[in-house]
Amino acid sequence: MSGGAASLVVDGLAFAYPDGHQALFGVNLTVARGERVAVLGPNGAGKTTLVLHLNGILSGGQGRVQVAGLPVVKENLREIRRQVGIVFQDPDDQLFMPSVREDVAFGPANLGVCGPELQDRVAEALALVGMSEYADRPPHHLSYGQRRRVAVATVLAMRPEILVLDEPSSNLDPASRRELSDILLSLPITILMVTHDLPYALQLCPRSVILDDGVIAADGSTYELLCDEATMSAHRLELPFGFDPRSVRATSG
Repeated sequence: MSGGAASLVVDGLAFAYPDGHQALFGVNLTVARGERVAVLGPNGAGKTTLVLHLNGILSGGQGRVQVAGLPVVKENLREIRRQVGIVFQDPDDQLFMPSVREDVAFGPANLGVCGPELQDRVAEALALVGMSEYADRPPHHLSYGQRRRVAVATVLAMRPEILVLDEPSSNLDPASRRELSDILLSLPITILMVTHDLPYALQLCPRSVILDDGVIAADGSTYELLCDEATMSAHRLELPFGFDPRSVRATSG
């Protein structure tokens, strides 16, 4: 974890949808710059609602959200949406241009970046995800894992403060899953990862929070949380059959 101001501060965030469903009940979360944090919890816990507050897609509840020192309010939304890069679960929701290069250039170009700086950003982002040689390919000619990496590049080209990943390992074969984890571990950036993939959370994120019934129910070491059978059971979190985090710790350390 690197020093400096917090990348993200969520303070007392409460939110109800127009139909009256209360999704968040006073969430408090601080993420330091350079930290990698997994957000765990059962379906319906409020994870998506929380993420959509980080760049102002949802607003109007109580409490406050601050990104890179900026409050998430209407007048800051343009900069906030540059600072918070969200990688969707399905890369095909993110890729829509004729070539990989154009997809990665789309975000910064919309912010007015052009010429050599835009070319540099595209080249830098594709290099970070190991996709430089595919710049002129149509995205739909790539494998699913390659499209996932290009989707990450489209966000990195914005040079965000926080990379938010929604189920990054879903539908990946083992090789693609490993390639993506290697990339994410190499990035010098704050990462917030929403996932049901508990082994992936253990691999990538030293810290995890459990969000359940709209509140942060636990916050601590990913390893310790996954080894806490009572906490896991209370929040309907289950490790894959045969996976023991203690054996992973033993073999890796």
